[in-house]
Amino acid sequence: MNSQKAWILCCFFNFLIACVFGLLMRFMYLFPIDFLNYSFLLHAHSHVAMLGWVYLIVYVLVVHFFIPKEKSQKPIYNRLFWLTEFSVIGMMIAFPIQGYALFSIIFSTLHILLSYVFCRLVWKDCAKGKSPSQRLLLVSILFMVLSTFGVWCLGPAVSTLGKQSAFYQIAIQFFLHFQFNGWFILAILALFLKQFQSKIDEAKFKKFYFLIIISTLLTLAFPVRWYMENQILSYINVLGVLIQLGAFIYFYKMLQPQINHFRNALDKTTKAVYGLALCSLFLKVGIQLLTIFPNLAEVSHQIRNFVIGFIHLTTLGIITGFLFGILLQNKMLSANSSILKIGMKCFISGYILTEVLLFLQGWFFLLGEGSIPGYFQSILIFSILLVLGLVLIMTSLVNKKQEPISR
Repeated sequence: MNSQKAWILCCFFNFLIACVFGLLMRFMYLFPIDFLNYSFLLHAHSHVAMLGWVYLIVYVLVVHFFIPKEKSQKPIYNRLFWLTEFSVIGMMIAFPIQGYALFSIIFSTLHILLSYVFCRLVWKDCAKGKSPSQRLLLVSILFMVLSTFGVWCLGPAVSTLGKQSAFYQIAIQFFLHFQFNGWFILAILALFLKQFQSKIDEAKFKKFYFLIIISTLLTLAFPVRWYMENQILSYINVLGVLIQLGAFIYFYKMLQPQINHFRNALDKTTKAVYGLALCSLFLKVGIQLLTIFPNLAEVSHQIRNFVIGFIHLTTLGIITGFLFGILLQNKMLSANSSILKIGMKCFISGYILTEVLLFLQGWFFLLGEGSIPGYFQSILIFSILLVLGLVLIMTSLVNKKQEPISR
């Protein structure tokens, strides 16, 4: 097995474990398991999903698309990948057993230190052009480094003010905001732009680039406001989400001349996956626009179903959607495998059904209607589809014959 196939399988394994943790949490709502701690599982689920699936598969694709072949073959990339996976396995074991404690902190800190090594390598080895996709990738890497400042503040926050303090909570939100909206989403858009063969309109790209950076910085005000009563933060967020809308209008305009040509070259499965990713992105921008209304901004984080729905929209819909699309388009997953097609259908159905249920239940709570009958049973069944889909996708990957991969 070549190292790239091993890397991709390893990322899917992490994703599967994260999904199984999520499934277990939904199972525990119906059938409590004495020896499992729900909040420990939640930490395990979120860390393995973010750092084991999203971070590592982005690592694989960045090395593949942005690092020139002679440099990407250097042993350092392979060693760094497996060291990072070692830190993920550490978290996979430590978090469910002890939650945030000595070993899980050691492994998550190791992951951050290794991510710095990765940033340094990409910065040094990334082909020296200044194409739109490269500029977007490099700014996403700066956001990744910026996000980790939030983590380094956690220790001082706990020792001075405690875990309940606004400082501690804001440090966590700082990390999450720049990881998701800065590093992950921008890196994925950079990888997506890399799939367009023709030249991208420079003037429109510059506007998108400038606006998306500004909006990413400004929308941090939204989660900060949960812990600090200050009207100015609301205005900053309103400005941020409006600028974000502008950014994505330019993003669309920039790709519009090439969209038909791009779409015609894709098979049905890849089209569906990209479609899902773009719809999810459109929804995310729309939902963030709703936070302009103060009463909706208020309930958005108080109703847990909305929070989980929004996080899944970003991770499963946008991030995983684009990643699956790129993997399929470049034959890293075989789009003509019937097992893969069934797996993708299961995964997408599981994603859409759980999202609809999460947001619907959130609306029920908002309108004071209480619980949807059979809610926990239904969401458990729909979540099984996600796990089943991943198992089938992994099966098709294991069976996949080696094909020449386009660079």
